[in-house]
Amino acid sequence: MQVARNKQKVSYAKYGYIFIAPFFIAYAFFMIYPLINTIILSFKGNGSTVDDWVGFQNFQYLLFGGETRAADAIHSKFVSSLGNTVILWAGNFVVQILLSLLFAVWFSDNRIKVKGTGFFKVVMYLPNIITATSVAAMFLMLFGNSKYGAINSLLLNLGWISEPLKFVNNVWSSRVLVMLIQSWMWFGNTMILLLSGIYGIDASIYEAAEIDGSSGANTFFRITMPILKPIFIYVVITSMIGGLQMFDIPYLLHEGTTIRPSLETTAVFIYGQFHQQSPNYGYSAAASVILFVITAVLGLIIYKTNTEPSAPRAKKHKFETRR
Repeated sequence: MQVARNKQKVSYAKYGYIFIAPFFIAYAFFMIYPLINTIILSFKGNGSTVDDWVGFQNFQYLLFGGETRAADAIHSKFVSSLGNTVILWAGNFVVQILLSLLFAVWFSDNRIKVKGTGFFKVVMYLPNIITATSVAAMFLMLFGNSKYGAINSLLLNLGWISEPLKFVNNVWSSRVLVMLIQSWMWFGNTMILLLSGIYGIDASIYEAAEIDGSSGANTFFRITMPILKPIFIYVVITSMIGGLQMFDIPYLLHEGTTIRPSLETTAVFIYGQFHQQSPNYGYSAAASVILFVITAVLGLIIYKTNTEPSAPRAKKHKFETRR
């Protein structure tokens, strides 16, 4: 009877694999295949020699330059794009994380009891769902180089300046604009993540700290931040990945058809090599692979240096068997 009952049982585990199969098929087609194809393309030539196998030559030219003037020029441009990427990401991340922590702690503090927190959360998260094209167009209208830009028009009418300021053409003012835009667009998302972590902390811990006479700053640095460490690491890694792949705002924030050299991130460099009049597919693919490796290595370093080591394994004691 027991054998008959076992035969009547139906295993539903296979249906779970059937339901998740479309995701893995789509992921393999749209992510893994392009990645493999990009790696292969990075070892090939450029322009008319795109089918020729050149080995690590593209990587050499990008990272170290070469004997020709063209190789040195592409090396200089690529290194400059890496520097721009780091500057723009670091600048916007500092502002973003400070604002997110400030508002997350402020909204979650029961002693302050801010009214209308739900409304403020929605308003602060809204920039995250606005398209980058719309945001870039709005800031170009505000900070345009001509006298018709909103900020320039206001300053001219007040008599504070005699000529329009070149916000977009200046190296550091354009970089600051990108940093502010990125911070404004993403700090709401970061704030929601940190708020979810703070709300998950047991309220009795804060009550005990308050009874012991702990100050607000001491409670934040000794209780809140250590408990928020896993979420904070997640925010840093995801922000770093997004920052290294920054493309839309730096690419769109310019007047005319010329991209500002000070805003040419690595992603913009890759796009430019691929879509110029004489495409350099090998350089574009090699730069993509380098960016992928940098992102993976930095992510691993951040994760390893900010996570506690696992508990040591129990030592295995060998016991001699008596015969």
